[in-house]
Amino acid sequence: MHGKIILVTGATNGIGKVTARELARMGATVIVAGRNPAKTEQVAQEIKTATGNDRVDYAVADLSLMSGVRSLADQIQNRYDRLDVLLNNAGGIFNERQTTAEGLEQTFALNHMNYFLLTHLLFDLLKLSAPARVVNVASDAHRSIHELDLDELQNPRRYIGFRVYGRSKLANIMFTYELARRLVGTGITANALHPGSVSTGFGMNNKGLINQLMFRTFQMFAMPDEQGAQTSIYLASSPEVTQVSGRYFSKSAPVASSQASYDEEVQHRLWALSQRIAGIEPTIGDAHHDVPSLASAEQPRA
Repeated sequence: MHGKIILVTGATNGIGKVTARELARMGATVIVAGRNPAKTEQVAQEIKTATGNDRVDYAVADLSLMSGVRSLADQIQNRYDRLDVLLNNAGGIFNERQTTAEGLEQTFALNHMNYFLLTHLLFDLLKLSAPARVVNVASDAHRSIHELDLDELQNPRRYIGFRVYGRSKLANIMFTYELARRLVGTGITANALHPGSVSTGFGMNNKGLINQLMFRTFQMFAMPDEQGAQTSIYLASSPEVTQVSGRYFSKSAPVASSQASYDEEVQHRLWALSQRIAGIEPTIGDAHHDVPSLASAEQPRA
C-alpha cells in the first residue's frame, strides 16, 4: 500500500480505528477522520507510534451535517491531489429520534447521506487515482427490512432504533449497487460489507440504564475490533478485488445481500431523492446511468 492515499471516516474508535492503523502499517498514507478534534489528533498520533508510519494525517468534521461533509471534502481537496480509497465507515445507532441542525433525521443523515455526499464530493480525486476504490461499511442488520419505503427514510412515524438503523444499512447497500453501475468505465470500484457483530463503543452514545445494559450485553458476545475490521482492510487493500465492483462482502468473501437490496427501481429512486437532499447536480454517472446493473448481473440472489 506504499504510495496509496486512504481516507477512513469514523476512524477514532472501533473497526475504523483498527482499519486505519492496519492500512498505515501496510505503508499507506492514511487520513483519520473524526468529529472530536482532540481525540482525532490523538488517534492519528497513536497510529503513527504503533506503525512507525509518519504518513498519518487527520481531518475533523461532523458527518451528520451536510455542511460537515462538505468541510471534510474541502480539507481533503486542499491537502491532496488524489485519493486511492474512500472508506465510508462513520455511522451510529440512536434509540430516540433526533433531528440535525439541518433538519434531517440523525440516522439517515449520518449513515446514508454522509456516504452519498462525501463520495460525490471526492469523486474527482478518486478518478485521478484510478484504479481507485469506494468501500461502504453496511451491516447484516439490513436483512430485517423487507422493503425500503422511501417515504419512511426519515422515519416521521413510529421510531424504533434498530429498525431505523437497519433501514439506513439497506440504503448503504442499495447506494453501493447504484454507484457501481454508474462508475463503469471510470476505473473506480464500489463495494459494501458486513463487518460482523463487533465489540466496540457502538450504541453507547444512547442514554438511559436500559439502553446501556442492552448494548453492554451485546458487546459481551461480539467479536473484537481486530476481527471485525478484516473485511474493510481486505476491500481497501487486496489485489484480489481490484476489478470487483457492486458486491456485498462478509468475512472477506462476496455473499448475497437481502432480496430487497436488489430492487433497481428503488435504487434509482433512492439516488434521486438523495441527490435532491444533497443539492448536487449532476451526479456521478448521469451520462451513462443506463449501463446494465452490475448488481443484477453478478450478485448471487438471496
